[in-house]
Amino acid sequence: MGANSTNKPTSERSDARDRTVATNRQARRNYEVLDTWEAGLVLRGGEVKSLRESKVQIAEAFGRFEGGELWLLGLHISPWTTSGSIEASGHDPDRPKKLLLHRAEIRRMNDRVQREGLTLVPLSLYFSNGRAKVELALARGRGHADKRQAIAEREAAREADRSMARHRRR
Repeated sequence: MGANSTNKPTSERSDARDRTVATNRQARRNYEVLDTWEAGLVLRGGEVKSLRESKVQIAEAFGRFEGGELWLLGLHISPWTTSGSIEASGHDPDRPKKLLLHRAEIRRMNDRVQREGLTLVPLSLYFSNGRAKVELALARGRGHADKRQAIAEREAAREADRSMARHRRR
């Protein structure tokens, strides 16, 4: 039969492996997202199992450059509890996670962060083809007035769409 010996087509199997684990809903409200990247994560076995059970908190996470590498700090992955004790699971829940990107991308991001005073914020954590990925955004923080203005613009656009839909129905 070949490498895929199950009866399901490849696309159906990969869909089961591709799913969002966590989203940072506050990020788009608190930050103006300028650019996004998909980065791989360096994880340990117990961390992957906890991610598959969605035992992760992404809201306080941020990216930092250290020694030409990009690290994700503040991402809390709860220890995998099936093994019994936390020591047996083999990982610190708050340890920094290394992000996997091309060197040129890391250099480009670092230049913009230093030049423009931007922040690296994770937007979502998901599995793609069985591998853990994070959607990372280069973002600028919003003040309280900016948040209100963004909400007002969004509501105005929504109202315009509604009135156009009403007009089309006539």
